[in-house]
Amino acid sequence: MIFTAQNILLISSLLLLAGVLASRTSGKTGVPLLLIFLGVGMLAGSDGIGGIKFDNPAITQVLGIIALTYILFSGGMDTKWPSIKPVLWPGVSLSTIGVLLTSVSLGGFVYWITELSILESMLLGAIVSSTDAAAVFSVLRAKSLGLKGNLRPLLELESGSNDPMAYFLTISILGFITLDTNSIWEIIPLFVIQMVVGGLLGWVFGRAIVLLINKVKLDFEGLYPVMLLAMVLITYTVVDLCNGNGFLAVYIAAITVGNSNMAHKKSLMKFFDGVAWLMQVVMFITLGLLVFPKQLFPVAGVALGAAMFLIFIARPLGVFLALSFFKFSLKEKTFISWVGLRGAVPIVFATVPMIAGIEISWTLFHIVFFIVLTSVAIQAPTLPLAAKLLGLALPAELKRKTLLDLELSDDFRNAVMEIRLSSSSAANGKKILEIGFPPTSLVVIVKRDNKFITPNGHTELMEGDNLMIMLEDATQESAIKDLLS
Repeated sequence: MIFTAQNILLISSLLLLAGVLASRTSGKTGVPLLLIFLGVGMLAGSDGIGGIKFDNPAITQVLGIIALTYILFSGGMDTKWPSIKPVLWPGVSLSTIGVLLTSVSLGGFVYWITELSILESMLLGAIVSSTDAAAVFSVLRAKSLGLKGNLRPLLELESGSNDPMAYFLTISILGFITLDTNSIWEIIPLFVIQMVVGGLLGWVFGRAIVLLINKVKLDFEGLYPVMLLAMVLITYTVVDLCNGNGFLAVYIAAITVGNSNMAHKKSLMKFFDGVAWLMQVVMFITLGLLVFPKQLFPVAGVALGAAMFLIFIARPLGVFLALSFFKFSLKEKTFISWVGLRGAVPIVFATVPMIAGIEISWTLFHIVFFIVLTSVAIQAPTLPLAAKLLGLALPAELKRKTLLDLELSDDFRNAVMEIRLSSSSAANGKKILEIGFPPTSLVVIVKRDNKFITPNGHTELMEGDNLMIMLEDATQESAIKDLLS
């Protein structure tokens, strides 16, 4: 086939459509979406029925970084600060110490069972050391898995924040292999700088995004998502140019945005949810195209052994030691260990040695691919069962409930209040975003002169307006009355 612009567009759109339609089987068969999308790419690839020849790791890496950036931002926007605050330090420990321990232990095992050098073995361990945000977010949310205590926010925090550590380890070990790095003492200051710069600039960019959307009044509401798309990529690239960690910056910026009072917040969150799904489909199908299934068989034995060691020894070792300073029960640590889902992120990281021209890069890539397939095939479908067997699953009636697209807490008692603005109300003449409503409340509708207005953050309130406000907790009612009195 001659690849013209029309052919490329047709093939791309058909692959996207095939991936989306194939996802319908996920709920019926229990097969994770990740495997379905990867399967579509593999079937369309050079060893599959499609026969599409694609072997460009550079393009794959660029697409993967863009996709991961938007997936992290979408997940961060949905992360509520009150829910992750109690598990902040355990999450940080899992994202750093846990990743490091997982990487080292798996690297040592691979060195023991293969003929790879110690650095090559450690490189493999680093590549697959982090859990995958896209996989964890999609599994926990698609299955509506209710978990006791703070397990769910901890797992989402870990998966969203541990990619920077894995990426840093991958780049550092690759530097030793290519002789770009000569001493570990060169690496430690670089790590500290990347984390500090990434965290600080992520918060700065998050505040800037909120300020920009609240202050700039565009003529068309459809342009706000475009603005936010641009700001997300600007955040990643600018932080990266400043020697910070762009992934961490994007995630911190997203949490900042998601927990701030911002105009068009609900519509932007729904838009980015769609973008995240699009990015997952594109990323997984592209990775499926890049792999050569025939090359999986020669490494199947080593890859399967590494996958089993990762699932049953390396991941639990990292989790138990990283959480040894915190009060978690044996059952909770066991479940956290089982939610060690690997996904597209390790496969994207595996393209880094390929671009660097490492001799065994394609072998590493196919080992990583096999490990990811094994992890997702075994762990993802069994998460609800594991939570139930360990006694950590919430009863159906206590799972998180969603009302008008607002996610509420596990012990939710919904409250809707209606209030009329008097002539002396402090809210008269102010925009909704300027009043300071609690982040977990939502002005659902405004009745003015017998007409109903669907409000957004820029809606200006007037004397005589009747507001219907949805609250997460009835105890917020008095605080809102004080704001509007």
